[in-house]
Amino acid sequence: MSSISIIGTGNMARTIGARAIAGGNTVEITGRDQSKATDLAKTLGGGTTTGEWGTAPAGHIVIVALLYDGVVPAVAQYGDALAGKVIVDISNPFNSTFDGLAHREETSIAQEVAKAAPASAGVVKAFNTVFRHVLEKGRPDVFIAGDNAQAKASVEAFIESLGMRPLDVGGLKMAHWLEGAGVVTVGLANHGVGNLDFALSITELPCVEDGSA
Repeated sequence: MSSISIIGTGNMARTIGARAIAGGNTVEITGRDQSKATDLAKTLGGGTTTGEWGTAPAGHIVIVALLYDGVVPAVAQYGDALAGKVIVDISNPFNSTFDGLAHREETSIAQEVAKAAPASAGVVKAFNTVFRHVLEKGRPDVFIAGDNAQAKASVEAFIESLGMRPLDVGGLKMAHWLEGAGVVTVGLANHGVGNLDFALSITELPCVEDGSA
């Protein structure tokens, strides 16, 4: 199984941490507020430890579970402490009306993380198209994007340990479109579906022999 460090102490950190523990992974929690990190680690149980903000995370996979505007600054602050790590950005940079992205350029938080992270770190976008309670209770497909094949393989193995299916959408530039898909999920929740009890998924048709050869 995987060794996971989660930077953040909010709802997504709690949910991913709980599923990670249930999947047999080791988990470390780090937060700016050490007392919140300690409390979350105790709540998660399963041998969850706490790290110190800004120091090298214990986990090979580092999940940054912060609001989008805090992700890149945190990665920049950690600096070389993230060398050789797999950094997972799960954020959604929604605008104030939740019908578009906060950044106007064709970039993504994950791409900006890659600029701020050490060259030896692998950056992967994941989990942003799944609502928290669906992640907590369901087995949704999890779309991922990244340029580093080894980093993506590590994240895929972690997602599988959660009982979920990882689906690779391509290189890190595709993180922009995953963030757009996050906007689509909110639109569906507000309109076509009308609730938050769903996740985007892929339906594969069975192979049918057409008799031609």
